[in-house]
Amino acid sequence: MLEESTESEWQSEVKTGTTIIAVEFNGGVVLGSDSRVSAGETVVNRVMNKLSLLHDKIYCALSGSAADAQTIAEMVNYQLDVHSIEIGEDPQVRSAATLVKNISYKYKEELSAHLIVAGWDRRGGGQVFVTLNGLLSRQPFAVGGSGSSYVYGFVDAEYQKGMSKEDCQQFVVNTISLAMSRDGSSGGVAYLVTIDEKGAEEKCILGNELPTFYDQ
Repeated sequence: MLEESTESEWQSEVKTGTTIIAVEFNGGVVLGSDSRVSAGETVVNRVMNKLSLLHDKIYCALSGSAADAQTIAEMVNYQLDVHSIEIGEDPQVRSAATLVKNISYKYKEELSAHLIVAGWDRRGGGQVFVTLNGLLSRQPFAVGGSGSSYVYGFVDAEYQKGMSKEDCQQFVVNTISLAMSRDGSSGGVAYLVTIDEKGAEEKCILGNELPTFYDQ
């Protein structure tokens, strides 16, 4: 019985957790994530930046297996660099999202990752794309990871069309903070990236600087 139990434990899927979010505003996008990387009940990294650069004004938010998600991001980063040299200009956000979608679908049996792609280009402005296996869908905002199930009601109630850059930044911070307080697999610090025509601005908000809610 001990051998059967041990074998079953090793063969069982290791649960991971995270909280990622991206939202559009007039002229750009804001991405955010927590920093905790977990494997089952073990925290293996407290301060991982899950917002990965794909190109100068395009980022992706990572969830799922950290290794799988980082591999996809690195592959897309390389292909976008080559693509931008070929066309002689910055790539479109949709092009980056399509590359993520194609890789995710081609290796859907081997990889376990969900990436939200967001950025700015001169044709479409700020854009947020959801990619999952063969899916590619543009959304005004998107949330993902284990912490997202705790904040769907919050984001549906608080999101408003036409929010300013500052409003979107606060919206992202509040969402991440609430998810971190509810989801045991999300935690650490909050990473933010704001992207517009001028470029990308990265920010790290420490845990003691995050907003608190009524029961804290």
